[in-house]
Amino acid sequence: MDQILTEKIGKIFDEEGITEKVTCPQVFELAEKHGIEKADIAKYCNINKIKIRECQLGCFK
Repeated sequence: MDQILTEKIGKIFDEEGITEKVTCPQVFELAEKHGIEKADIAKYCNINKIKIRECQLGCFK
């Protein structure tokens, strides 16, 4: 994941007030709204120790 994408996701999370955890439905919504792959959001979360909760299909671990 490149620096520009990392910064974009970070800005989105800041705007949404996401700091420690995010729900799976939020990840799907943000990915669609901002044209970002769900996998990239998951990578960002893993790197920044943000937990993904309420996982719908076991997509994120």
